[in-house]
Amino acid sequence: MKYRWDKKYLHWGITAFLVIIASISFFLILFRMDSVGRILSVIIDVLMPIIYGLCFAYLLIPVMNYIERSIVAGVMKLKEMRHQSVNRVRLKKFARMGSIFLTLLLALFFVIALFSMIIPQILTSVTNLFESLPTYVSNMQAWMSQLLEDNPDLLKNVESIFESVSEYVQNWLKNDLLPQMNELVKGLTSGVFGAINAVKNILIGIIISVYVMVSKDLFSAQAKRLCYAVLKPAHANTLIGATRKTHKTFGGFITGKLLDSLIIGLLCFIVMNLFNWPYALLISVIVGVTNIIPFFGPFIGAIPSAFLILLVDPKTCLYFVIFILILQQFDGNILGPKILGDSTGLSSFWVIFAILIGGGLFGFVGMLIGVPTFAVIYTFIRSMVEKRLDEKHFPKKTEAYQELDYIDPQDGTFVRMDQHKPEKEGETPEADDSQDEKPENTEGA
Repeated sequence: MKYRWDKKYLHWGITAFLVIIASISFFLILFRMDSVGRILSVIIDVLMPIIYGLCFAYLLIPVMNYIERSIVAGVMKLKEMRHQSVNRVRLKKFARMGSIFLTLLLALFFVIALFSMIIPQILTSVTNLFESLPTYVSNMQAWMSQLLEDNPDLLKNVESIFESVSEYVQNWLKNDLLPQMNELVKGLTSGVFGAINAVKNILIGIIISVYVMVSKDLFSAQAKRLCYAVLKPAHANTLIGATRKTHKTFGGFITGKLLDSLIIGLLCFIVMNLFNWPYALLISVIVGVTNIIPFFGPFIGAIPSAFLILLVDPKTCLYFVIFILILQQFDGNILGPKILGDSTGLSSFWVIFAILIGGGLFGFVGMLIGVPTFAVIYTFIRSMVEKRLDEKHFPKKTEAYQELDYIDPQDGTFVRMDQHKPEKEGETPEADDSQDEKPENTEGA
């Protein structure tokens, strides 16, 4: 007799297996965190070239798509003017290869311009800063002395603190830094090998990004086929829609934030050059890079920048702080909303929450991607809540629940807080005498 599988028991067996695997994983994560972390670190190191390639491709694909559409539109218009037929398959292949080549060429030009123009000037600024640091310290001390000359007691305390800090730095250089030069050399050697490994991963990542850009339509079709093969059509449609929503949120936020930060850095550089403020390029790069981080970024970039200018001229530092406040107001109220729009849909509280959690777990990268990641999670939860409310025929707007006291379980009526409620449980409100009284019949009186 041929044995027949019972799908019910098969599903139970798979469920039990997954529960056991989940329990073992939870135990390892909870009690073997160090071992799990080392294993994950090894896996991430092995996959780092692929991660680089996917990140490069994700950033370059919007540029490639724009160039590809421009090439296709231009060739189609030219063929129509000449009244010639078009082989769309060959045209699409030609446009894809041409757009990839032009995109990589633009990226290479941007990197070369960055290293040949900006990096040398930043290095020059940093070198001048270290060479002029003793002079700046002396000027700072003289300025503080002049500022506090009317209060000799406070001046004496400040000078003693300044001298103790200077003495501590000198002792650290003599007693701690010099004896640890061997360790520093070892660290420098490991840093050199780490830099070589990072360059190797970047080069392999560039090659992988080219393959991803060439085959992105194929990968998309394969993913859709897998979804519809494994899941029911309704669930597959939900998963694909959620993926598109995630891509829209991430892509819109990251590309918009990069463009916004580039404009802010350029504006900072232009204004600082107009007023001839020191370290214009270095400070503009700091302000532009830190502006990528939402909410806290402007403050993170403004504090060290203001300190650099404070060493040169305290009055200029005050002007710079005022300028940064104006610049960030312009970015937050005009430029940012114009570029980003409402790409995340999060309130200020949830933005701060996402930045703190992301930064605490993953550092700078977590602060950057924490907001769009939380925005995606927030969108999914909101969609689920609205779906359940719609099934119960309740309003989906949050404003409908602000003055809500309770919902009548019998007929689903919303009872507001300002409505009259019975004082004791089980009692009903007393009827209004003016409404209960029947009007007197005055006819024939």
